Amino acid sequence: MNDINKVIDEMNEDIYLRLLSATELGKWDDGTALTEQQRESSLQVVMLYQARKLHQTDHFTIAADGHINELSKTELKKQFKGDSIAEFKEADL
Repeated sequence: MNDINKVIDEMNEDIYLRLLSATELGKWDDGTALTEQQRESSLQVVMLYQARKLHQTDHFTIAADGHINELSKTELKKQFKGDSIAEFKEADL
């Protein structure tokens, strides 16, 4: 376990973003598909990085304690209240 902690401590944001992209897309930057083992390992590293370095509080992100942040419907409504994606008037259409 000490080895993974060292990896996370020394990992920069660029490497994290590459691993995140690879786990989301299922392939490396050059187009080579990840093996199932690579995908599982990369996902674990991404989740540890998120928990230890990003201190996220958004819905379905990894919290510092390692648990998934799950916001209630009420909390999500408060978070997005008044935030409209786009507004159009009939004349604009």
